[in-house]
Amino acid sequence: MGKILVGGDVCLKGEIPVQGSKNAALPIMAGAVLHKGCTVLHNCPRISDVYNMEKMLINLGAKIHWEGHTLIIDCSRICEIAVEEGLSGRMRSSVMLMGSMLGRCGRVQIGYPGGCVIGKRPIDYHLDLFADMGVNIDREGQQLILSCNGLRGVCHRFPRPSVGATENGILAAVHAEEPVVLENCAREPEIGYLCAFLRCMGADIDGDGTDRICIGGGSRLHDGEYTIPADRIAAGTLLLSGAITRGQVNLAGAPRRDMDELLKVYEKMGGQFSWNGGTLLTDSRHVKKSVGRIVTDVYPGFPTDLQSPLMAVCCTLEGESRIRETIFEDRFRAAGQLARMGARIVTAGDEALVKGPVRLTGRTVRAQDLRGGAALVVAGLAARGQTVVECQEYIERGYESFYEEINLLGGRIVKMDSEA
Repeated sequence: MGKILVGGDVCLKGEIPVQGSKNAALPIMAGAVLHKGCTVLHNCPRISDVYNMEKMLINLGAKIHWEGHTLIIDCSRICEIAVEEGLSGRMRSSVMLMGSMLGRCGRVQIGYPGGCVIGKRPIDYHLDLFADMGVNIDREGQQLILSCNGLRGVCHRFPRPSVGATENGILAAVHAEEPVVLENCAREPEIGYLCAFLRCMGADIDGDGTDRICIGGGSRLHDGEYTIPADRIAAGTLLLSGAITRGQVNLAGAPRRDMDELLKVYEKMGGQFSWNGGTLLTDSRHVKKSVGRIVTDVYPGFPTDLQSPLMAVCCTLEGESRIRETIFEDRFRAAGQLARMGARIVTAGDEALVKGPVRLTGRTVRAQDLRGGAALVVAGLAARGQTVVECQEYIERGYESFYEEINLLGGRIVKMDSEA
């Protein structure tokens, strides 16, 4: 396991472009399987989760190569139906291959998906939808074997909004025999990006951005070219890095329509911002007020993926901040590590009480999940002395050049290999 050394007492300042979206790229890559031809994806982030999805597609028979940040995927000769268990166990988004492989081949064998340990994250909603569409589901140990003789059209209502289940339903429905209507859908921007990508290849989809999505079914797809939008979570992490250091960080290409809830919270703490074309200009010199009570929720609510980095910032704010987590039941894992740095955080059930301000002190801490790991880096930027963040591999699952970007803004981060 590698580690990074984070120098504290910095004030970040400057401009950084925002990377392509991880949470958009992964389902879109899975969607490429639906077309027996070529897909070109621009602005694709070069991160470990994307590389793992690339390996899974190659093992299924796809041919893939990179040209800078452009990913060319040729799925003309998909010939396998088994997703390699060692790869599917590494990341949650491997589950997206169920929908696309059922649409493409009518059969898929896949291990239960892995990823960050931030809660139970069951896939019941996915499997219930597939069963409704006529899919036979068998279990052999940790393997799922799904098969069908054509996917039937249905009107299916999710018990509660689920990003993954909504995306999987869309992917499967593109080649269904009849139209599919999905109700109580999640409305995250990444779902709209997946639909836009599929439409550019000829799919008939309507209603994305609402809780009712209609997929025509039986679509004849053609080669397509799509640009992955900017990553709202990466942009938010950089904004919060500027906030905790009381700096001035400008984010070129930030996804304006996707950041409203974060910017409301940023204003609460005293942050100031403006837009100049496609660049978000932020000024954190007056950040000091507690954020009051924040509740994570499905879009357009405050994103759970930014809850941990926000918690790090709240440690430095005056007064008490309360954070309620409604998406994942084990997403306060970073709280214990922040406490090692001097944070005063009390967690009980789905709520965390953060008492500030405190002067954080550099310590050796351990990343236990992707966003929690990013929160420890954010905290280290404002800490007295040096912070050592172990298991930095978690962070690299979602951030392409996070350390380099922080250094370009005036930070001091050094990456060490496992033997150093």
